[in-house]
Amino acid sequence: MTFIYFIFVLGVTIMIHEFGHFLFAKKAGVYVYEFSLGMGPRLFHWKRKGDETIYSIRLFPIGGFVSMAGEDMETDDQIPKEQQLCHKSWIQRFTTIIAGIVFNFLLAIILLFVVALINGTPTMKPYIDTLENNYPISETSITTGDLITKINGKKIHTLDRLLLELQVHNGETLAITVKHETGKLETISVTPILTEEDGVSSYRYGFTLQSDTKNGILPALHYALVKTGSLIEQMTMILGYLFTGKLSLNNLAGPIGIFSLVGETAKAGFLNLLYLIAYLCINVGFINLIPIPAFDGGRLLFLCIEKIKGSRVDPKIENTIHSVGFLLLMILMVVITYNDILRLFM
Repeated sequence: MTFIYFIFVLGVTIMIHEFGHFLFAKKAGVYVYEFSLGMGPRLFHWKRKGDETIYSIRLFPIGGFVSMAGEDMETDDQIPKEQQLCHKSWIQRFTTIIAGIVFNFLLAIILLFVVALINGTPTMKPYIDTLENNYPISETSITTGDLITKINGKKIHTLDRLLLELQVHNGETLAITVKHETGKLETISVTPILTEEDGVSSYRYGFTLQSDTKNGILPALHYALVKTGSLIEQMTMILGYLFTGKLSLNNLAGPIGIFSLVGETAKAGFLNLLYLIAYLCINVGFINLIPIPAFDGGRLLFLCIEKIKGSRVDPKIENTIHSVGFLLLMILMVVITYNDILRLFM
């Protein structure tokens, strides 16, 4: 069942992304050779009547693609120029490339809205709920109901951002700024205590956070929008922490790590799977926004350069950069997969 859930979660995440590219390519009149879910050898494929596109399912469920004429600035003599992507207007090329990202974000918002509508809308603000005795924090002026606004001077708007900062600064003494119920701001130094539970050691700061929920359409919509923005912010911070070394590649997960995560999530119910799909959609959309060669962000970057300089970048240079970028990404994927395998035996 875990494998079936894995196929479902990745399939939906990838399909919506590729469908965005496909839909806007068709709308722009681009000749689409193939719409594929999965990578590697074809398992089966079909064609629709009056449609040139081959629709296929491939062996490895770790990706997908839309193959378009003129996508890599290489012309196909058998396809009219007006049906090739490289000969379309700048705005048509831009919308075709960015559509996959937009569709990922839109699906994430819809799924988060559905989950919040059914389960109730959880609070996104980091309010203190309880304080534990015998922890340094209980000796400060922090009280229940206080709102955490900063960690070490960095603004905290959401619970997601707070949890990330606690992970990055695990074990460190923190300068926590809180807003009391009176409206007064105060910064307090809080030191964690190393505890052990079921043989696992961890640092605890001695407080818990509120987990109140609201019901209704408007709270659910507000949550979906704020949560999407919060996760995008969190991923931006993670990227920065990876570059500065505050987080390591061990914190990233590849297909094997996602497979394990899907198995654990499925045990908690179908709505949790929907939340996971939303999270992965935001992840895929965010990664594709980064100007990495061979990804959508890299292609968007070249389009922006073209717009600024008034002429296209040399196709040979662009294709070479995309090829090198793709090779480096494959190396990174091997490293992440290796770490996933190691975690399975730890």
